Amino acid sequence: MAAQSKETKRKMKTGFQARTNFIIIGVSIIISAALILGVLYLFGIRYVKYRFETGFSVSFVGILTGDGMPAAGRISYGGDDAVKGLTATYNGEDGTLEYSNGDVYEGEVKHLVKHGDGKLTRENGDVYEGSFYEDRQHGHGKCTYSNGDVYEGEYENGNKSGQGTYTWADGSTYTGTFKNDLKDGEGTHTMADGASYTGAYAKGAKEGHGVYTYADGSVYEGEFRADQRWGDGKYTWANGETYTGQFQNNTLWGKGTYTWPDGRTYTGYFEDGLIVRVDNPAGDISTPKE
Repeated sequence: MAAQSKETKRKMKTGFQARTNFIIIGVSIIISAALILGVLYLFGIRYVKYRFETGFSVSFVGILTGDGMPAAGRISYGGDDAVKGLTATYNGEDGTLEYSNGDVYEGEVKHLVKHGDGKLTRENGDVYEGSFYEDRQHGHGKCTYSNGDVYEGEYENGNKSGQGTYTWADGSTYTGTFKNDLKDGEGTHTMADGASYTGAYAKGAKEGHGVYTYADGSVYEGEFRADQRWGDGKYTWANGETYTGQFQNNTLWGKGTYTWPDGRTYTGYFEDGLIVRVDNPAGDISTPKE
């Protein structure tokens, strides 16, 4: 019994010492953390966090100005998959943000994000100069791409949306309406070879009524679907021949009339550019030149 009592007392003493050591260590850690925070506070180091309606947040550790605004420090982004894990160093004196992915921003800043007029140089060489709203390209701006392409016009939530002009490096241009980075609405696309299209677009493709003028002078005016001649239209060849009627899969398909420069006409039904039934026979027929 005496031996058991001694063993019990020994275990109790050991347990008490362990708890005491744990408490001492915990208190030491708390005191050390408080001292570190106190020193940082004395040196003007602060922590600030902003949350935005668009779904991302910004955390800042650094120096504040006399009126409590961030002056210089390190920024961490979170909440939005597009920026989650991204960090940046901020210099409020010259309004620069240098990002961990190699991008550099110079311009107006609000709540530690790009807001107002500024210039963003991306790591890949693309350069955007224009308006920002809560860290995204929004409003009027100009983007010069590293491959030589240039877009100038309206942006919304980081995408080309509204009126604008896109100029390709080969000299081709599109002037018209954009939506979510795609041609959408009315516009004119002029190709480097001289061909052009003026008309309606939807999600980047010709859709609806339009006029396509080919490099050789041939012209199609009519309906388009999914970037193809589809529906009612008129094709006029450079040599003066014309076809007025229905199109499908980018060629003559349905009822139509083919007219030669000498006045002869050929009215009938076509499939895949070929005659399948004739209402008014008048000779051979050619298919539209692509």
